[in-house]
Amino acid sequence: MRPFWRSCSERENGSSTTRKLPIRCAYPRKAIEIERSSTLAGLEKAAKRLKDGGKPQKVLQLPQKDMAKAAKAMQNVGVGATIKNMGGVPKDVLLGKRKN
Repeated sequence: MRPFWRSCSERENGSSTTRKLPIRCAYPRKAIEIERSSTLAGLEKAAKRLKDGGKPQKVLQLPQKDMAKAAKAMQNVGVGATIKNMGGVPKDVLLGKRKN
């Protein structure tokens, strides 16, 4: 039996060569990514994993101190998602890429 996170990141053809980095996924329609690094590069990687996950609901969960950085990373990647702190309280909901 495959781990539950593989089904979230495989492409339709099922080829192992096209598999992206795994995301933490708990539900068929929701992709959950937990990122504990405080770097902008790490947060952008997590946002890219959410974007490539193919799920309609995306959640990025991280420490409270990194919320502003996460919003910036999500805008840079161009993905809309809910940003939660580690306690699970939703803070921000971003609706795609914002233009300045």
